[in-house]
Amino acid sequence: MTPAARLRGLKPDWIADPKVWRTEVLAGLVVALALIPEAISFSIIAGVDPAIGLFASFTMAVTISIVGGRRAMISAATGAVALVIAPLNREHGFGYLVAAVILAGVIQVALGALGVAKLMRFVPRSVMVGFVNALAILIFMAQIPEMHDVPWPVYPLIIGGLALMVFFPKVTKVIPAPLVSIVILTVITVAAAIAVPTVGDKGALPSSLPVPGLPDVPFTMATLTTIAPYALAMALVGLMESLMTAKLVDDITDTHSSKTRESIGQGIANIVTGFFGGMGGCAMIGQTMINVKVSGARTRLSTFLAGSFLMVLCIVFGPVVSDIPMAALVAVMVMVSFATFDWHSIAPKTLKRMPAGEIAVMVITVACVVATSNLAIGVVVGSVTAMVIFAKRVAHLANVTSVTDPDHATVVYSVTGELFFASSNDLVGQFDYATDPDRIVIDLSAAHVWDASSVAALDAIETKYAQRGKTVEIIGLNDPSADLHGKLTGELTSH
Repeated sequence: MTPAARLRGLKPDWIADPKVWRTEVLAGLVVALALIPEAISFSIIAGVDPAIGLFASFTMAVTISIVGGRRAMISAATGAVALVIAPLNREHGFGYLVAAVILAGVIQVALGALGVAKLMRFVPRSVMVGFVNALAILIFMAQIPEMHDVPWPVYPLIIGGLALMVFFPKVTKVIPAPLVSIVILTVITVAAAIAVPTVGDKGALPSSLPVPGLPDVPFTMATLTTIAPYALAMALVGLMESLMTAKLVDDITDTHSSKTRESIGQGIANIVTGFFGGMGGCAMIGQTMINVKVSGARTRLSTFLAGSFLMVLCIVFGPVVSDIPMAALVAVMVMVSFATFDWHSIAPKTLKRMPAGEIAVMVITVACVVATSNLAIGVVVGSVTAMVIFAKRVAHLANVTSVTDPDHATVVYSVTGELFFASSNDLVGQFDYATDPDRIVIDLSAAHVWDASSVAALDAIETKYAQRGKTVEIIGLNDPSADLHGKLTGELTSH
């Protein structure tokens, strides 16, 4: 391969393909428009000036587009992070909030380097489906306040926006339907002077770029102990939402992403955001769905441009952006919620075939997320529930059968299945200590010893037989089981 050919191979897709370039640019513009009211709303939740949330969305998106591990995913100021740090800002001031954002970023980098992203493999599919459905419900619920106690023209505008997004793609997909919907509804409301809530009603847009600086706090141990709990909570919530979103995008795009790089990238983005006076953030699921599922973006360019367009729209086109009716953005987010929900998962045909435990895990995940408005809590509770159901199911897979030789001198017990804390608890009671002959053989050829509880159960069986003057021989252990048994047998009781 010639040097020129190698150089062409290193070029991003959007440079090589004008069609991809157009898709990414338009997707970035749509996301930027959708980010503005969301960032302002989250700023209000955190108790800071709207510009702080917009600055955070700008720096998060631009930075993660370079250092993140999942292409086309949008990171910005989010409600989950705002809820975590709001008490710190309220009780100690904005300087402590910024310091906490920087420390949270450092913690995320450390957790990413330690491989915390590998824990994602323990999230079951039923939890993932529940996460997606709960996300769709939360996105829809977040639009309800924008449809309550508003002028009546809001409702036909929302219906019109939805109709445009459904039918416009049948005409052409060159321009994203959400962008067309936003532009048309804005033109209608401005030209007809229709009085409806607009983006400008959410708060003032910034007129200049953010400048870097250090947080205005004393650099003491007292400050560190004050911000550390909030920073840790923000780091964990941010990583959880970001990694779950990355996994969701992986499934939608049928591509792989580096979760470790994404974890470290989230930390770097929050550090940068903190030094620029932002409120921090993480992956933004609703805007990511707009970018990936609705607009069809697939590269880092859309993420970079979403952040860049955000500042351009605020600083250069602030008056125009302020006139965008909230009804247009509500319509976009309603469409996103319907597109995100996994309708197949609740189809009667699917539910009839799905194991009851899987359905329960999905429902519990959705219920916890909707009740707490916290995706991380729902994922943790759903995963723990799935593990309990799995442990209960596997616990019944350990069976014991016995065969006594013709001369009644030896009895052979065959144990099959997985031996761990749940299944081994019942193991001790499946032997006939009183009437068995003097020699007992326990054959574990079809079993596997997983933990200390199982070794302790085997020791207890040997002890009960020994108390009656009988000998026990354990055979058939595979190599890992034999290693564990050899290390722990006789060491787990004090007498």
